[in-house]
Amino acid sequence: MVENVIWPAYLDADLSRAEGRRVAEDLAVEEPTVDEIAKAIQQIGYDATIERDKAYSREPWADRGRVVVRGADDSTKNDLVQAVAAYVVAMRE
Repeated sequence: MVENVIWPAYLDADLSRAEGRRVAEDLAVEEPTVDEIAKAIQQIGYDATIERDKAYSREPWADRGRVVVRGADDSTKNDLVQAVAAYVVAMRE
């Protein structure tokens, strides 16, 4: 089974692509949380595990955590990140 990791930095509107953001600016949000990401992943239909004590390698000073996604064998990581970003944006509206 494939495990994908989604870091909050992937969706953070305050970061540039070079700093780790993986989605377009219109899908990015300010200060995304692992709880929002996990909820979006569950809405898509995958299992999510939150690991709060982890730090993204480009932000070693910020323990924002990460979300491990299991069961997403049928989609690429990029497709998964884009879908999660769209759900997080919708949840905030």
